[in-house]
Amino acid sequence: MSNLGQKSKETSARALSLFATRAQHALGLPGEVNIYVTSSREMQDLNRRYRRKNKPTDVLSFPSRAPGVAGDIAISLEIAAANAADIGHSLATEVKVLILHGLLHLAGHDHETDGGEMLARETAMRQELKLPVGLIERTHAAAAQAAEAARQPKAAPKKAAARSATVGKKAATSKSKPGSATKSASAETRKRGGRRA
Repeated sequence: MSNLGQKSKETSARALSLFATRAQHALGLPGEVNIYVTSSREMQDLNRRYRRKNKPTDVLSFPSRAPGVAGDIAISLEIAAANAADIGHSLATEVKVLILHGLLHLAGHDHETDGGEMLARETAMRQELKLPVGLIERTHAAAAQAAEAARQPKAAPKKAAARSATVGKKAATSKSKPGSATKSASAETRKRGGRRA
């Protein structure tokens, strides 16, 4: 392992190396594995160069054809920290989840094409290694939530339009000075930091 940075003692090279070795043995993945923990900016560069996707990502795997080398894993420490905060577990735990995901890819699994095989293996490995919800499960859960939200009827815009019409009527029937409604709306917009069109 290299380039762990100085984010936290819990993400020390030794602790993560021990975890990676244990996970690699549990998977039966032979050969050397190099893990590179870096910034989101560098992950975006790697993702653009090797996958033609110009955006940062949390983990990338690079299988090797060299004898005795399983491959390399790159992890964004920034994205790992954000994920850990969102989910509510430690940064070390999140980095371990990403290492496991990367190792599964090095072992030849591909969740985008294998019909759930990698998901099943990741779930079993996660339980064996005492890790929380894995990357593939999170992705499936987020997609299910987005689909459910898309199916929900959207009644809120009608209420907002009705409120807007009522406010317009009140402003038109108001006996205040000419232009006062525009001034107060502009002042309110400035307070919120927006710009009035």
